Amino acid sequence: MEHGKGGKHGKNGKNGKNGKGTNTMLHATVTEVVIASFYRVYNILGYGFLEKVYENALAHELQKKGLHVATQHNIKVFYDGMEVGDYYADLFVNGVVIVELKAAECLRQEHAAQLLNYCRATGVEVGLLINFGKSPEVRRVVFPSCVP
Repeated sequence: MEHGKGGKHGKNGKNGKNGKGTNTMLHATVTEVVIASFYRVYNILGYGFLEKVYENALAHELQKKGLHVATQHNIKVFYDGMEVGDYYADLFVNGVVIVELKAAECLRQEHAAQLLNYCRATGVEVGLLINFGKSPEVRRVVFPSCVP
C-alpha cells in the first residue's frame, strides 16, 4: 500500500518500468490527474462539507480533464466465484481506479483496509482514498490482480 499525506504528489515511479514496459506505478497517469484535481477542489472548497459535495465537485473536475467518471458506480463483489453483494464506489475513474472519498477529521487505518478489500473483492487493482478533512490526505492502495 502506498501512502501520501498533504502536499504535492511526487514524481516517484514516473521513469521506472515494470515488466510490461509501463510506468512502475500502475495507472499512474489516471491517479496523478485524480490527485491533482483533488487538491484543486480542496483548495477552492476547503473542508467542512458533506462527502456528496466533494464527490460532485471532483467528478466535475475530472470530467473537465477528459476522464470518464462514474459516480456511485455499482461494482459486483465475488467470493469463491459467486456474487455475494454490491459495492458502490464513490467514483470509478476510467474503469480502472476506485476513488473512495471521506470528509473526516483524519484517515484511519480501517479506511485503507476497507478500500483494499474493495479492490481485492472487485478485481480493481488501484484505489485512491481521499480525505477532505482539516488537512487534505491521499492514500494510494494497490492490489495487483493474480488473474492472468
